[in-house]
Amino acid sequence: MYRIFLVEDEPSLNQVLAAYLRNEGWSVETFHNGQDARDAMKERPHLWILDIMLPGVDGYQLMREIKEDFAKLPVIFISARDADIDRVIGLEMGSDDYLAKPFLPRELVIRTRKLLERVYGKRSEGNGFDDGNPIASLVPYRVDMQARMTFDTDGTALELTSKEFDLLLHLSAHAGQLLNREQLLASLWGEDYFGSDRVVDDLVRRLRKKLPELRLETVYGYGYRLAKA
Repeated sequence: MYRIFLVEDEPSLNQVLAAYLRNEGWSVETFHNGQDARDAMKERPHLWILDIMLPGVDGYQLMREIKEDFAKLPVIFISARDADIDRVIGLEMGSDDYLAKPFLPRELVIRTRKLLERVYGKRSEGNGFDDGNPIASLVPYRVDMQARMTFDTDGTALELTSKEFDLLLHLSAHAGQLLNREQLLASLWGEDYFGSDRVVDDLVRRLRKKLPELRLETVYGYGYRLAKA
């Protein structure tokens, strides 16, 4: 289960946003001021949602401290102030997304889901990934989903490109399922991609070369399947 920290000082909005997020099955811890959120920073949730205007420690300071300790940890900024200025400052400080008030709670849910999937990959039961642990096992390899790094059995970091890592996560999320080239193409390059589906074969070939012990099966004439652990 994903763990989300929501920092919003307006009680009614805090309650509504938390309810929408929890309705997605996520664990949500709420804070009404910056100091309480700062005290919980070492607990390292999967994602932060920060209001900029907070009593005491503001959202900018929280963002700065979060990124100093956990550079890859995703953060969504929300603010009722000047949208353009806050958006630029937030992005410069490392925020991953921004929402200007007022916004629909459902929009925050959609943006949160997309950001979680982008950072951690889509997950499904039985794929070996533990939602409470950013370090996952993909026998015989280990995958750090937050840092987007893969390690060999001896702890050596394996240099994967962004697309290779995305493919690894996607296959893991669908372990045991037979995926055709068109499905992989749409998932990794988008529905609007125009080009040969042979780019999938090339990506698989490169992933196999770097992770030779990966139990990735080829079903000739159709696609690929990652064997369940």
